[in-house]
Amino acid sequence: MTPLDEARRREYLAAMGVTLWQRRSRDAVATTDATDAPAAPAAVTDMDWQTLRQAVVNCTKCSLHKTRTQAVFGVGSQTAQWMFVGEAPGADEDAKGEPFVGRAGQLLNAMLFAMGLKREDVYIANVLKSRPPGNRDPQPNEVECCEPYLLRQIELIQPKLIVALGRHATHSLLKTEAPLARLRGQRLTYHGTPLVVTYHPAYLLRSPGEKRKAWDDLCLARRVMESL
Repeated sequence: MTPLDEARRREYLAAMGVTLWQRRSRDAVATTDATDAPAAPAAVTDMDWQTLRQAVVNCTKCSLHKTRTQAVFGVGSQTAQWMFVGEAPGADEDAKGEPFVGRAGQLLNAMLFAMGLKREDVYIANVLKSRPPGNRDPQPNEVECCEPYLLRQIELIQPKLIVALGRHATHSLLKTEAPLARLRGQRLTYHGTPLVVTYHPAYLLRSPGEKRKAWDDLCLARRVMESL
């Protein structure tokens, strides 16, 4: 068919409302497919703050997402020198979506104030981002699922010192079953970051006679910070 005949055929087809199509080249198909393909999800180790928070909010790695009201990401300064890590959200935290907001949170605020710190100047998080039913102890698989989020928070903040609040947080972070009494009073480390352990504020509410020991721990933390 001559070019003139081909042009006339196209005119007739267009007048009849017939849409013409052409086979795309293999290169064109490949380019289009590559462009339309969804991007692979970012690894936790590469996430920025916004992406990390969204990943925690949407996380379904363990069964806790089925019973939580909302995930509890963390709160405070993203450039904090101090980072305080608790065990898991309780009922108040689960309802509000913020760690340490109940009576234990009020005591933690008082402890910070006694050290010359403000809540907004430090960063506060938990090992678990979702509340265990009935405030039961964290399970090893739950800690394993949540730990990459906590590690990324630490990497983004780069705190000079971590204070582990309570036995369960300490055991989860340090992968040990040693009694808290044996771990207190030492400069420990968590993935290269200096760490000091003390009692959880909720425990201090139940055992106010131990507040003196907790203050000793915080004084140690202050000395460690000053030495860095």
